[in-house]
Amino acid sequence: MKRQPLGIFLRGAGMGAADAVPGVSGGTIAFISGIYEELINTIKQFGPSAIGAWRRGGWRALSNHLNLAFLVPLLAGVAVSLFSVAHLALWLMEAHPLLLDGFFFGLVAASALVVGQASNGWKLWYLVPLLVGLVLAQALPGMMPLVLLIGNEALVVMVAGCIAISAMLLPGVSGSFLLLTMGLYGTIMGAIRSLDLGIIVLFGMGCMVGLALFSRLLSWLLRRHHTPTMQLLLGFIAGSLPVLWPWRELLRYQIGPEGQMIPLEYRYLLPADYAVLTGASAQVAGVVALMAVGALIVVLLNRHADRRPIDTQLGAEKE
Repeated sequence: MKRQPLGIFLRGAGMGAADAVPGVSGGTIAFISGIYEELINTIKQFGPSAIGAWRRGGWRALSNHLNLAFLVPLLAGVAVSLFSVAHLALWLMEAHPLLLDGFFFGLVAASALVVGQASNGWKLWYLVPLLVGLVLAQALPGMMPLVLLIGNEALVVMVAGCIAISAMLLPGVSGSFLLLTMGLYGTIMGAIRSLDLGIIVLFGMGCMVGLALFSRLLSWLLRRHHTPTMQLLLGFIAGSLPVLWPWRELLRYQIGPEGQMIPLEYRYLLPADYAVLTGASAQVAGVVALMAVGALIVVLLNRHADRRPIDTQLGAEKE
């Protein structure tokens, strides 16, 4: 079944909006909408093999090799979202953080069930990649401030791009949240808003390197070790849920190079305890309702998701 460009565009818009919010991954949206493996393997096609495809069959062969009928509307959706819908998400993050966290908590929690169902069979040793994903999801944010020790500002931005885009390919791992823990989230989002081409180009170069390397690794893992890789992704998603729990107290933070607060440790609370601690409403009804809406969206998207094997999606192109 051929995908419609509008449907692909809307999936890209969802990925862009999710990637703009710290704690949410565009990879999660890609997975629950049924395009995750096609996305990974499309990105992997960019490389020396593309030159061979062009030499053999010209632009038409190159377009088929790079799956541009899928990639172009997807990237258009991501770009439009980053420059428009993402601004709404960022405003909601400041004006209604509990409600936004509730929505994404429901969405990500339901997506964990989707990833769990995508595994074929179960073996005891699959607990190993599951636990690895859980541990890495918790450990990565604490490691990100080390990037700033590189010193050279241009290199820091490039490395940040490489790490952030690699994280965005993983369901459950938020590239925006990793940028936040590096102290670079405001810098990158500000550059996008103001069209600061210097920072955008450096960040984009890092993203290209990250995409080229990490997409090949993920593609190989999904082809050779599909179920264990799905368990790894499930671990990443489950490990990201605490970051989205609406009722939490910041215990430890550090000040970034631009004076911004970088969260390092939270205490997770019940709604009643949150209300007592902050003196503000816990907005339980609204948060729970939006959790349900987020979960329902996942169910509806997954019901219509096309999860054909990778080689079928890409036309089983021979190299």
